[in-house]
Amino acid sequence: MQFFIGGAVVGFLLIPVVMGMCRLFGLYSCVRECQSHVFTLFGKVIGTIDKPGLQFPVKHFGPRAILIPFFGKKYIVDTGLRQHYLRSQMVNSEEGTPMGVGIWYEMQVKNPVSYLFINANPDGSLQANVTSSTISTLSNLEMEKMLEDRHSLSRTVRQTVSPLSEQWGYQLGSVYIRKVEFTDFHMVQNITEKVVKRLVQVTSAMKQDGDNRVGLIKSETAFKVSQKMAEAAAARPSIVGNALNEIAQQDPEVLDTVLEVMEVENLLASGASIDILPDSSNVLVQLGDRSNSQKTTKSTPSRDTVEAIRVQRDR
Repeated sequence: MQFFIGGAVVGFLLIPVVMGMCRLFGLYSCVRECQSHVFTLFGKVIGTIDKPGLQFPVKHFGPRAILIPFFGKKYIVDTGLRQHYLRSQMVNSEEGTPMGVGIWYEMQVKNPVSYLFINANPDGSLQANVTSSTISTLSNLEMEKMLEDRHSLSRTVRQTVSPLSEQWGYQLGSVYIRKVEFTDFHMVQNITEKVVKRLVQVTSAMKQDGDNRVGLIKSETAFKVSQKMAEAAAARPSIVGNALNEIAQQDPEVLDTVLEVMEVENLLASGASIDILPDSSNVLVQLGDRSNSQKTTKSTPSRDTVEAIRVQRDR
């Protein structure tokens, strides 16, 4: 039992030592996700391992892999997707307006060997290349195009930067101009005032257009109503005439009575004055002869008076 415990303790102590010695002599290499191991021997690149997991250089490069820890070197390169944002890159529009541009881009190492040995500072060089391409693409453009056509301008910047970035081992991903801002404070105030005034003008124009439309609708409605009323008024005599014709065909006496009632109503509604003469008088009364003429009585007839006149006439 004591022998077993002692062997276990010795094993736990020896295993890390043995693993460390194997790692020191380069017998194995642990490659992580989004990593690439570049091996050099006597100043020359002998190979690259980018498959994740526990890898054995001897299997890939043969017996010369044993010499790497003594006469070579192992480089670990991160091949994951990286993002970078450049703020306030100064450009001038065609009108001479100073503007600040923010550009965002993605990059990923696709060729670790070129990344390590072609350029001493590939990150700084790529950033400088993106900056210079952005400035050269956006400078002397119309302000309207610079503010509105950011998608096409972003593609232009990417096409300009990609060939040179590939020489440095990079693969350039998305490039996007995220922000275009004015750097002059007074210009910002002037633009804000113009925008406010323009909004006021547009609001006033919309309100006036609404009032005009409402007035047009009202006038069209009034025209249609008056037209329908005129049509109704024009149709009334025809309807009344047809009704009277039907009454005359059925009972003429009823028609005479209706006409008399209508005549009396019109006489009452007119407010006209009438001259009343005695029924037995056979003397012609001349209104112009004051000495021989009889004075006529003028008054507005009442309903009883008109009825008496009608009865007397029937007799």
